[in-house]
Amino acid sequence: MKRYWKYAKPYLSAFIIGPILMIVEVIGEVVMPWFLRNIIDDGITGGRGITYIIVMGITMIGTALFMMAGGVGGAYFAIKASSGFANDLRKDLFRKIQEFSFTNIDQYQPGSLITRLTNDITQVQNMIQMLMRMALRAPGMMIGALIMAFALNSKLALVILCVIPLLAIAIYFIMKVAFPRFTNMQKKLDALNTTTQENLTNIRVVKSFVRERHEEDKFRRANAELKDSTLSAMNVVIFAMPVMFLAMNITTLAVVWFGGNQIIAGTMTPGVLTAFINYVFQILISLIMVSFIILNSSRTLASARRINEVMCTDIDLTDENAARKDMVVQRGKIEFRDVYFKYYKNNEKWVLENINLVINPGETVGIIGSTGSGKSSLVQLIPRLYDADRGEVLVDDVNVKDYSLKNLRTGVGIVLQKNVLFSGTIRENLMWGNEEASDEEIQRWAESAQAHGFITSFPEGYETELGQGGVNVSGGQKQRLCIARTLLKRPKILILDDSTSAVDTATEARIRESFRNELKGTTKIIIAQRISSVMDADKIVVLDDGKIVGMGTHEELMESCEAYAEIYYSQMEKKVTAS
Repeated sequence: MKRYWKYAKPYLSAFIIGPILMIVEVIGEVVMPWFLRNIIDDGITGGRGITYIIVMGITMIGTALFMMAGGVGGAYFAIKASSGFANDLRKDLFRKIQEFSFTNIDQYQPGSLITRLTNDITQVQNMIQMLMRMALRAPGMMIGALIMAFALNSKLALVILCVIPLLAIAIYFIMKVAFPRFTNMQKKLDALNTTTQENLTNIRVVKSFVRERHEEDKFRRANAELKDSTLSAMNVVIFAMPVMFLAMNITTLAVVWFGGNQIIAGTMTPGVLTAFINYVFQILISLIMVSFIILNSSRTLASARRINEVMCTDIDLTDENAARKDMVVQRGKIEFRDVYFKYYKNNEKWVLENINLVINPGETVGIIGSTGSGKSSLVQLIPRLYDADRGEVLVDDVNVKDYSLKNLRTGVGIVLQKNVLFSGTIRENLMWGNEEASDEEIQRWAESAQAHGFITSFPEGYETELGQGGVNVSGGQKQRLCIARTLLKRPKILILDDSTSAVDTATEARIRESFRNELKGTTKIIIAQRISSVMDADKIVVLDDGKIVGMGTHEELMESCEAYAEIYYSQMEKKVTAS
């Protein structure tokens, strides 16, 4: 409740006014049967005449209008408060996810996070709206109707008191059964969203492998599991309603039976019985409202628990304890001191082990090694996408943990293996690197990345709309756009993680040449599979099984590092064979 209070506070007036207006509607509902009793017993049976009946009728119309104003106003403020609450909660939840480290993100499936941001928060929003419209109305109507029923006939009112405890027990058992079922239903919805997202994101792979049938079967299973879990949860609701209406009908029959006998005996008037039956309906309807609130609260509690799970996740990578938050990357020197790292802390094997490496400002360093040797893991420690488990990573002789994350990552530009573009124009995508970049700057760095040529070949040029993920450009074009976007940051450290693998060797050579001319003061780290991509680097680091097994220039490594020589000769042999 402390967590949610901050989201209710800005809309406190709506949270107060809404229920008050619903009480206005309740007052009207409670007095209406009393007016009806007066018309029957005093106006018709009592002989007070048509004038009295008309006056009472006008009073009832006025009360109905009064009720309508209360109901409409209450509904308006309920929607205003609940939608505002959900809007602020959703923003904070999204902000929390943005703060997640890669390790935190690995704890959740993307589909699950999407469900929590959308469906789970919608459940909370609907529950708040229901509470504001029913939480005071239901008990208010029940208490008011009970008071009026006892005022009319205290003996007959005892029939109602016998039913209420039985309904309360039934509601308790229904809720106990419903809660775990609604929790399971939300998990199945997570699974369906994950399956759908995975399929749509990778639809080209699915089609190229002709796996549509497999994906349909996978979706059908996830969809069937969601259907079964939904039916299991909703069966509780389905069962609850007949129980409520059965209790209502039995109570009504009992009231009519006992009340009819009292009318025959002359101890009750028809108007009193009519009003009493109305109050019975009000009491039982209020109990049904309460049961609806309780049943929906089961689902909402399940959703709220899932939201809290994300909100309460401890972020394992922050800059709260950074000693030099104001410091920015100025030179681009990098140093690894006895660094050890692994993704899963309970694994015995290290991904990186005993890494000692110094990269001087402005140097071009190539990193090469077999698949799984730890190349990407090594460079991801520099901008703190992950933290080293042991040892230190330093930038400009300062531990990366002492920088603010913003300043550190602003000074480090990294083009990851998986190139990602976003919906929008090419210009908008490039301006991720610098929101204030001029047209000249955008064109300059696009030319450095060898992207300007193909961009201008499009009819719309830099205003060309990219589909989600850049689906309407080729792999090589996507890589060059991502390089241009990173260059616009003007980083002091530039990391290219196998980011020219889809580019032909001639274009790659031109990119390297532009780096030498345009980025003389920038420290450049190039991860590559092709030795030709790093042969002219100032220093080449050879990784094998998470360890540095060689370091030096191309010529030095050819003489001193067997692993490097093997890679070189295998690639040269393939090249000769291909030619």
